[in-house]
Amino acid sequence: MKHFALFLVFLSTWAFGQQTVDSRQREVVFTSVSIVPMDTENVLENQMVIIKDGKVSAIGKKLKYGKDALVVEGKGKYLMPGLAEMHAHVPPNDNLEAHKEVLFLFAANGITNIRGMLGHPSHISLRAKVNSGEVFGPRFYTTGPSFNGLSVKTAERGAEMVREQKAAGYDFLKLHPGLTKETFGAIASTANEVGIPFAGHVSFGVGVWRAIDAGYSSIDHLDGFVEAMVPGIEGMVEQQTGLFGMFVADQADETVIPKLMQALKAKNIWVVPTQSLADRWFAANYPGEEFLKDPDSKYMNKQTVIQWIESKKNLMANPQYEAAKIENFIRLRRKLIYECQKNGVGLLLGCDAPQVFNVPGFSTHNELKYLVDAGLTPYQALRTGTVNVASYLNLPDAGTIRPGALADLILVDGNPLTDITNTKKISGVMVRGQWLSKSEIEAGLKKLEK
Repeated sequence: MKHFALFLVFLSTWAFGQQTVDSRQREVVFTSVSIVPMDTENVLENQMVIIKDGKVSAIGKKLKYGKDALVVEGKGKYLMPGLAEMHAHVPPNDNLEAHKEVLFLFAANGITNIRGMLGHPSHISLRAKVNSGEVFGPRFYTTGPSFNGLSVKTAERGAEMVREQKAAGYDFLKLHPGLTKETFGAIASTANEVGIPFAGHVSFGVGVWRAIDAGYSSIDHLDGFVEAMVPGIEGMVEQQTGLFGMFVADQADETVIPKLMQALKAKNIWVVPTQSLADRWFAANYPGEEFLKDPDSKYMNKQTVIQWIESKKNLMANPQYEAAKIENFIRLRRKLIYECQKNGVGLLLGCDAPQVFNVPGFSTHNELKYLVDAGLTPYQALRTGTVNVASYLNLPDAGTIRPGALADLILVDGNPLTDITNTKKISGVMVRGQWLSKSEIEAGLKKLEK
């Protein structure tokens, strides 16, 4: 569990001064823009889009708008729905300035919905500040403090924590490793009783089949999937199998995959792959020092970067670590992602930032590329962060671009349906109806360089 306690420490106390244009006070009009609506796999060329009162007001070739409107020239650019990060981390502390920084990193990258996956009491008030507009940032859904082997020693305490977090107003419960069949059973049954969804890790002692039967809202990291395919797993201990089963993936019986997919779909359990962890943290072909060359690394403080590099070195120094076996493990994870897509198991976009080699906002775009590497088309990958998230969070007005839809948008300099990396070419974002231009994004990011 120590790897999942590597949370970002923000040292800056910078106060944000970005000048957003709020569509509730002033219309925003995109002209001559190509739209990626995401309701179908197509592009609407040379369109005008009017944003008013936080929503898409009208779409067409020639539209009338107010003389005071902000006009954004969209020729040669593509307007797509904002993305979601469904396995994010907001610093679990009372430091509001640190919270503002990480929220800005997400928003600057067009991440318009996030689910914080390690809650803190301050996150309840932070959510209210974001919703009221006092704090600029994406819609914020928060889990409560972690349910794990240290925080939950008895079934009674597990049930009590569920009721406490439901009463406190958290959106989800976050499950971490270390739960037993007894403690997990009490958590799951109480959560289902009081009506609060639970998500995250699958404890080794619980197993994915029991997790599926209990009705997880989402299983993240593909946790427990590999172990479920390994014959004789009952006779192993967690230290043998490694994180997410990385050390035993070569023993997996892949004929079990259809059964796993059928069970996930039957129970409507969503999956957040966080494949960027595998491709960056686990794989031998990404040395830790390589991250120092990544331009995104400048937004992380030096201590955190050093900690991440040491984490990678420690993993590779493990006697059970074999590069070829880990490569097979990553191949199997990619296959599982592809099979989820093929079999109608709901996929949600998430990369677990800030965690090892994952920078808030920027790494969500990397995750899209890893999904495409797993066999998804760019359109299918984009759905995991748009249409699928709208369905999962029950946001009927989100995830697509159409009249009446929420104005969560990204303006990019390239068609993301032909090249998924074009989502990184951001020319501006609209978060909750507030427009942030490229120059304002760059100015805000410049202040966050460590």
